[in-house]
Amino acid sequence: MFKRIALFLVTNLAVILVLSIVLRLLGVDRILDEAGTGLNYQALLIMSAVVGFGGSFISLAMSKWMAKRATGARVIVSPANSTESWLLNTVQRLAQNAGIDMPEVAVYDAPDMNAFATGARRNSALVAVSSGLLRGMKQDEVEAVLAHEISHVANGDMVTLTLIQGVVNTFVIFLSRIVGHIIDRVILKNDRGYGIGYFLSVLVAQMLLGILASIIVMWVSRHREFRADAGSASLVGKQPMINALARLDRSQPAALPQALQAFGISGKRAGSGLTRLFLSHPPIAERIAALQAL
Repeated sequence: MFKRIALFLVTNLAVILVLSIVLRLLGVDRILDEAGTGLNYQALLIMSAVVGFGGSFISLAMSKWMAKRATGARVIVSPANSTESWLLNTVQRLAQNAGIDMPEVAVYDAPDMNAFATGARRNSALVAVSSGLLRGMKQDEVEAVLAHEISHVANGDMVTLTLIQGVVNTFVIFLSRIVGHIIDRVILKNDRGYGIGYFLSVLVAQMLLGILASIIVMWVSRHREFRADAGSASLVGKQPMINALARLDRSQPAALPQALQAFGISGKRAGSGLTRLFLSHPPIAERIAALQAL
């Protein structure tokens, strides 16, 4: 599925860390402390937005390259066999029906049944399927999975999650530094620069707020899975997608690289209690029920 959550939850963390270090080396943090006791909220918000959205959009721009590198996906330029010819023709037809340009089509070697789509723009996307999916599913089920991925592209899911991730990144950075400032100035009574209390409290606050922010991102991700399932049903009919999901439910969990596990067609198995809040995909039973209710 759309390769975004992993590329955002992993790459964003790395990019934000790098940008934060660069801004500190440039002395940006120092301008946030007015006269040693105050806090320039406007400057802090601007800095937070630059870092937060910067991480998201850099991740978006790198998403196709990262996806190919992480999975070893081979883009089909000239079909090597009848299966690859069918794959290209099917994606082209689905893309045309969905109103988007032909995406790159790739296959990656993996025994599990999985697929994903990614890309910075809906008219410049990548759709990839595992060799295990091509072997383990009937042709109409593979077509339904491809329609699901094409629907992600057509819905603009990548850009939507980029913006959402940018917003939550901004608030995590902004609020964590406010927490650190209050603890350093009000509780620890430090009035000369920032002490160790500031840096430790910012680190802890950023981790805790980041966990809360990921709940929002995961909720959006689960919602877009239902939409992509419905998009597949509109393109090829709901029964092939139901059959594909049922087959996935009977198979072993997908084995995408850790950074990409959230973007597979089936995601992780259903959790319980609070763990459900951190699932990128709804339970397959719920997705099937939603399709049956269409």
